[in-house]
Amino acid sequence: MFSSTPLTPATVPGADRDPMSVATKEIPGGRQPRGFLPLYVLAWFGVTLALGTISGASIPKALAFLDDASKTTNLSIIAGVGGVVIIVITPLFGRLSDRTMSRFGMRRPWLIGGAGLGLVGVAILATTQGLGWTLAGWAITQTGFGATNMAVHALLAEQIPARIRARVAAATGVATGLGLIVGAQVMAILPDDARWAWFVVPGVAGAVLSTALVFRFHDIVRHTPAPRFRLADVVSTYWLNPLRYRDFFWAFTCRFLVTMSITAISTYLLFIILDRLHIPLADASGVQALALLIFTVGNIVTAVVFGWISDRTGRRKTIVLTAGLLSAAGLVIAMAAPDVGVFLAGIGIVGAAQGAYVSVDVALMTEVLPTFDEAGKDLGIVALSYQVPQLLVPILAVPLLAAGGGGYDMFFVAAIVFAVLGGLAVLPIRSVR
Repeated sequence: MFSSTPLTPATVPGADRDPMSVATKEIPGGRQPRGFLPLYVLAWFGVTLALGTISGASIPKALAFLDDASKTTNLSIIAGVGGVVIIVITPLFGRLSDRTMSRFGMRRPWLIGGAGLGLVGVAILATTQGLGWTLAGWAITQTGFGATNMAVHALLAEQIPARIRARVAAATGVATGLGLIVGAQVMAILPDDARWAWFVVPGVAGAVLSTALVFRFHDIVRHTPAPRFRLADVVSTYWLNPLRYRDFFWAFTCRFLVTMSITAISTYLLFIILDRLHIPLADASGVQALALLIFTVGNIVTAVVFGWISDRTGRRKTIVLTAGLLSAAGLVIAMAAPDVGVFLAGIGIVGAAQGAYVSVDVALMTEVLPTFDEAGKDLGIVALSYQVPQLLVPILAVPLLAAGGGGYDMFFVAAIVFAVLGGLAVLPIRSVR
């Protein structure tokens, strides 16, 4: 179980790092140079700008223009395949990163290499059409930027002291929200006849912003080879015993359920605007951008406020529970909305709830990790809690849409139930207040 006992350099076998200071004694990393934290937050923004914009706006828009009648089915297929890819690669890349021996460090090669591979996928998406090519391009894009994202997440546990972790998590939550809204705004102003730009602009910008960090941080360098990688290690890469690590299990469950809730709406947001609110296709991207703007404003305010409150009081669980219930309330309003205005109000409440939730939950997850020794692998398992929903939501979408007669009522009901259960799942955690 996670311990706040000061760590020695031996905590990460074979790692060489700076002498511990008061500010960094509870983390395996060393003192970072000036500019590290702003660039770290910027890296979160960059990854979100690339992955969030392409998955939430670029691909849905391309599918709607390609074949409006089959857009929902095609998006479900693409999102499902992408979900499988990200589920497989994130914990595996995390474990391989933990074992990486390079003079550049354990995480830096994955930051750079991942962004490079992601751009290959972006190029495929920008220059081809059709379901098959879109599947291939998106799988490569997710694999690349997924590696970058894994490395960025691992740094939260390794390089950010616990005393400021909720505030840094709040800042990354704000960056994530801004990444989504900036991406949506960019998509709204890009011309409809410049399909290539829908992918290249967010992809290239995201790659540049997410890799700027490599110039201003001291990575952990491994000098001793890791133990031989066995078949059993592959299996354990995706698994932590829930009976042995009960707090980790409940924190994972909490995040999984809340993410199921928000993913159900965010994945199909453009289609909800088109089909439920009956907004014309030419105007739908603008409404989507406005919805994300309102979501992000609420997200930013509560992330900053509750991240500060959580660090000052040391309390995480109450905020997580309240945020889950508030998110459910916002979804109820959005579901019952008779017009765009009420719908946007509901989305704003959900955004405020998610801001409070993410800023505190990210810190909570790092505090229930079994050990720092394999932070990349364990945070890769944590990542499954918000990546598995990318696979499950498209699968569940088919029967839910059918049960709703092609409408989105059952979709909203499922999202509301997930939000409530997710908030309640934090209660059994004992090692965190």
